[in-house]
Amino acid sequence: MADPVTTPAAPAAPDEPKHVEAKALILLVAIGALIAAFVLYVMYARGVFEKTQTLTLVADNSEGVIPGMDMTFAGFPIGRVRQVSLGADGKVNIHVDIPRDDARWLRTTSVFTLESSVVGETRLRAFSGILTDPPLPDKAQRPVLRGDASAEIPRLLATARTLLENLSTLTQSGSSIDNTLANVETLSGRLTGKYGVLGTALGGDAEAQKLLQTLQRVDSLLAKTDQRVFGKNGVMDDTQAAVRELNGMLADARTTLQKVDAVLVEAQAVGANARVATQDLGRLRGEVDASLRKVNRLVDQINRKWPFKSESEIKLP
Repeated sequence: MADPVTTPAAPAAPDEPKHVEAKALILLVAIGALIAAFVLYVMYARGVFEKTQTLTLVADNSEGVIPGMDMTFAGFPIGRVRQVSLGADGKVNIHVDIPRDDARWLRTTSVFTLESSVVGETRLRAFSGILTDPPLPDKAQRPVLRGDASAEIPRLLATARTLLENLSTLTQSGSSIDNTLANVETLSGRLTGKYGVLGTALGGDAEAQKLLQTLQRVDSLLAKTDQRVFGKNGVMDDTQAAVRELNGMLADARTTLQKVDAVLVEAQAVGANARVATQDLGRLRGEVDASLRKVNRLVDQINRKWPFKSESEIKLP
């Protein structure tokens, strides 16, 4: 008898997890909370919940200015551009939000600049020179000074072109500098010549040679004059001899005058012997006259040997 055919049993179904929907919902809520917390943190980090004051900067154009860029003070960001708008007067209004804690660095005399470099981004800066001035009020409006380095390039190129043209004009043939260099070369050649600086100062070697010849003649004439005046048997020797003779005559005259004084004293003391005193006075007078005549002759000899009153001139050739 054949065995009955048995049908294999079906596999058992796996148990379904319990509370799947609840777990999924909790996961979604947790993810949403994380996202919300991240957003709130970012907003807090960006200063959304911080108390701020508004500053409006007025510029000619908004090139390089974008919302979200920082305004720095001494290299530290103290404000952020919130909005850029065009005013009714055609000026650009840059609205900057500044935290209350950082607003203490801004004063009524603060200066704001917008700097655009050739390479790099535009930078908005604030400068406060005197921190003791009154603080900058909320919703203040201030002008901004713009410095664009790229705007200076055309002017620099024009200035460089003008400078090169002037340099070319100065260095071309026949210019003032060319003539000056030629004169310097001529002067250098004269300085290295035979007579050096002397020839350069007089305008040539011929003039320098004439001057040297003249100086040599003057030197020779002075040597002759020195020999004639101070040499042996010269004028000075004759003058010294005459002076010595004059001194001797003056000494004789002095002795004679002393005798006259003695006679006068004697004449005053002895008034009775008037005739004798008169004879002595006549004799002494004769001696004085003789001494004076000697002096006159000596003076005449000195005048002949040394022409005091004549003026001698030395004429140069």
